[in-house]
Amino acid sequence: MPHTNRRSFLKASTTTAISAGLLGATSSRLFAGVDDTVRVGLVGCGGRGTGAAIQALSSNSGKVKLVAMGDAFRDELDRSINEISAQTANIETAEIDVPEESKFVGLDAYEKVLASDIDLVVLATPPGFRPIHFEAAVNAGKHVFMEKPVATDAPGVRRVLEAAKKAKERNLKVGVGLQRRHQNCYLEYVDRIHQGDVGEILAMRVYWNSGGVWDPRKTREECRSEMEYQIRNWYYYTWLCGDHIVEQHIHNLDVGCWVKNKWPVSAHGLGGRQVRTDKKYGEIYDHHAVEYTFDDGSVMTSQCCHIGNTWGSVDEWAHCTGGIVHLTNNHRQCTIARTDGTIERFSGENDNPYQIEHDDMFRAIRENTEYNEAENGAYSSMVAILGRMCTYSGKELQWDEALNNGSNIMPERYDWDAEPPTLPNENGEYPIAVPGITSVLG
Repeated sequence: MPHTNRRSFLKASTTTAISAGLLGATSSRLFAGVDDTVRVGLVGCGGRGTGAAIQALSSNSGKVKLVAMGDAFRDELDRSINEISAQTANIETAEIDVPEESKFVGLDAYEKVLASDIDLVVLATPPGFRPIHFEAAVNAGKHVFMEKPVATDAPGVRRVLEAAKKAKERNLKVGVGLQRRHQNCYLEYVDRIHQGDVGEILAMRVYWNSGGVWDPRKTREECRSEMEYQIRNWYYYTWLCGDHIVEQHIHNLDVGCWVKNKWPVSAHGLGGRQVRTDKKYGEIYDHHAVEYTFDDGSVMTSQCCHIGNTWGSVDEWAHCTGGIVHLTNNHRQCTIARTDGTIERFSGENDNPYQIEHDDMFRAIRENTEYNEAENGAYSSMVAILGRMCTYSGKELQWDEALNNGSNIMPERYDWDAEPPTLPNENGEYPIAVPGITSVLG
């Protein structure tokens, strides 16, 4: 192909792949012999999206170029590109080429990014939008890195699972931001548990107890509508965030299920708003405590809170017949306390897992190896959603019932003048889930 440029090559490759029913099927064709630059689009330009874009551009597998960006708000996009440019200025393989016509703003910005000439899209909007965006990205034949959680309700999880099947059929690479699965200390210790080095797993304990996250960023007076107000302050609305048991505690729940190598069959729990009660905090709880049961009868106890000046922990513990395994982001504190009284401490290297997950994915794209974390991301999201369903309702729920019959909590349409699923009263107060009264099943 002496006169073929990269654009026409990609177009021809895509046409061939579509005719074969294998859109995105051969990264080796995609990057061989023309230009091995991976062209990236970013959807969602908040803090995590900005960080994910920086990590994508810092990938150690070759050249990466950011060529399109989209966000609901122009101020977020501008702040993001400035930060990305500053943080990647000295990386030789990173390039930023996002002209004004490739900066898209609005609730439909994702469609315009996906219509751009990109190979991979980073999806990092508030989680409620993830199922819609992931499905659209797969239909567009793009590789995807998406932040966790991948849904905020059971219908969203089912939608992601369907799109995940299609992504596998098309050989699209999909990464999910559960970075502990790429962290050396976790990889070593979970593998040792699976190999039987610490005996049989009896129980799990997982925690994300902390003082909370950012306060609401915009007042109602600063926003054009209730929809904008909730999206600006997305962490405090269940349809957007999933509540902090879903948005944040998913990391620890994912580890617990990874250690068990299975998903729970039922759960029950308690939760509420004890401290964070001001109307500016929307509708989410400030604490959850859930007990998950697996098919072998073992349990995983789970706690997460956003309450200052209280006991804090962001850790996982596996109680096994041969000892107790402590897992934590601080690799120096990862230990195995054996029943004979000896303690083993992790002594290996512990590179940045946020970077490693991008390195792993870009390597899979370039080498055309199987890489799809979507299904695991969907089920881990469902574990967290199940926990919220239990705390909101006060009921014990079965996994299958929750997954297949969980309520749809999303808006009927997405526009600035559309009504979100929950609305405030005349005093600006939102309805709060009441255990024993609130229904969570459709």
